[in-house]
Amino acid sequence: MPKAGHDTRHVKVRRNHCFGCGKDNPDGMRLKFFFDENNRRTWCRFRLTRRYQGPPGHAHGGIIATILDEAMGKVNKFRSVVALTKSMEVEYLKPVPLGRPLLVEGTERIVRGRKHINVAEIRDEQGTTLARSKATFIAIDPERMFAKYLPKNGRTGPRA
Repeated sequence: MPKAGHDTRHVKVRRNHCFGCGKDNPDGMRLKFFFDENNRRTWCRFRLTRRYQGPPGHAHGGIIATILDEAMGKVNKFRSVVALTKSMEVEYLKPVPLGRPLLVEGTERIVRGRKHINVAEIRDEQGTTLARSKATFIAIDPERMFAKYLPKNGRTGPRA
């Protein structure tokens, strides 16, 4: 059974303000990803509103890149790591329509030490690939890198 979620086994956050998937970000996209552990893939079904428009009736390229980055980043959870995007290539194959059912799917390609290379695609309801990407992620120690943002003694937000 697919699981939905954001947290990793290493760091729990009380609030998720991520622009792509954060349920606590009123200005974000609130994408809800699911995890298929057997096939080591993540996916999200979504529709884009006019708010994300670039060319008339179609999504802005930066929004497309954001969705692909989210899908690839979620794949790192299968290895219980937090990894940050180092580099990313995007191929815009066809315009991504607004207001239509879409699917983004991310999978793992290669892992070597802290380096994770993942891929993702956005497809329409007919299964046509509209955009695809490949990215390199570097696993980090989130408790060290984000220490001032993590709860301490029941507090949230930056530490004083």
